[in-house]
Amino acid sequence: MERRNFLKIMAAGATVVAVNPSLIRGTLYADDGRMYAAYEKVQIVDAAGVPIKASSLEKEVTYIFNYPYAATPCMLINLPESTSQEVELKSEMGETYVWKNGVGKDRTVVAYVAICAHQLTHPTPNDSFIKYVPKSTPTMAYSKSGIIVCSSHLSAYDAAAGAKNLAGAAQQPLAAVVLKVADDDTIWAVGILGADKFQDYFKAFKPEFKEFYGGTAQAKQLVSISAKTVKLTEFSKEVIQY
Repeated sequence: MERRNFLKIMAAGATVVAVNPSLIRGTLYADDGRMYAAYEKVQIVDAAGVPIKASSLEKEVTYIFNYPYAATPCMLINLPESTSQEVELKSEMGETYVWKNGVGKDRTVVAYVAICAHQLTHPTPNDSFIKYVPKSTPTMAYSKSGIIVCSSHLSAYDAAAGAKNLAGAAQQPLAAVVLKVADDDTIWAVGILGADKFQDYFKAFKPEFKEFYGGTAQAKQLVSISAKTVKLTEFSKEVIQY
């Protein structure tokens, strides 16, 4: 699928998926309510509109979907091992909050807003300097891999611990997408946990929004019903990693 058309479909949220609220496990909010913003409950689907199951995600592959806005990219990752649990994190303003854990059968599936907390580096259809680096792939950003790296200035984040900042200039974790997995193994995004950079992002990239989304107003539209999801290598023409 041509990237520009794919982005337009993502922004429109065109695919209609039947939703049975009883399928969703648990509550649709963070356990302690701190640093949490609820958004539209959205199902994660592939480029053809077919719901993605947590168990079908390839291990250590960076997938991209836009949430909660039409132009805010997020990364979805199936980690090789279970995540940490009840991780206390802190924003650059000193606010503390708790990231619970990954989801899925083995707590390996995580999602984070793919906008670097340092200088807002993010994936575009042209290129991406931010991605998950598999455990077997070395990185200049940190002493070990299996982490998220922004290669613009080598900020590193712990993908298995709420995207806690490990190294580099970033002063806070990436904002996390709160996921729920239904009894049928389908995945749903329900909100954002942590200090997001959305307003700074919308101010900084107006020419980009005009090029790829038709303008800032369209870029700020909330995603509804479903979020189209593809591998980062399909979303961006070039992926750079150091």
